[in-house]
Amino acid sequence: MRIATLLAGALALGLAPLSATAGGITIEDAYMRSSGVMARTAAAFMRIVNGGSEDDRLVAAESDIAARIETHTHVAGDGGVMMMRKVEGGFPVPAGGMRLLQRGGDHLMFMGLTRKLAHGDMVRVRLIFEKAGAIELEIPVDLERMPEEGMKMEGMSGG
Repeated sequence: MRIATLLAGALALGLAPLSATAGGITIEDAYMRSSGVMARTAAAFMRIVNGGSEDDRLVAAESDIAARIETHTHVAGDGGVMMMRKVEGGFPVPAGGMRLLQRGGDHLMFMGLTRKLAHGDMVRVRLIFEKAGAIELEIPVDLERMPEEGMKMEGMSGG
């Protein structure tokens, strides 16, 4: 099936395409996951494309489903064990380039969830960029999506 056909079908059903744009920044293929219905944390992943002529930076995110959202990444700790760490200052997105937020790498960490997340839920999120400003979008909760090939990390779950 062609992408245009799928998008036309989604629009006919009243579903918005899974992308959002502002100030040269486009958010593509965003999704969230948590490690279960009782989880207090969740993570969001997406592709951030900067079609503008200036570098930009994702500096913050907001949502009513979390007490706070932090920019995180995974780093190898002692003995090669992967650990999450907060990234101070957010994620740079180069002009004419992109930043991939993916499992096992950079991601948005939702902490202190205010409600349970189930597969198929939609979560309103406001991404705040240094130059492009705010982009509001709804991100689907996808508890079934597998990591991209090569992104599976031994000993890691859910995130």
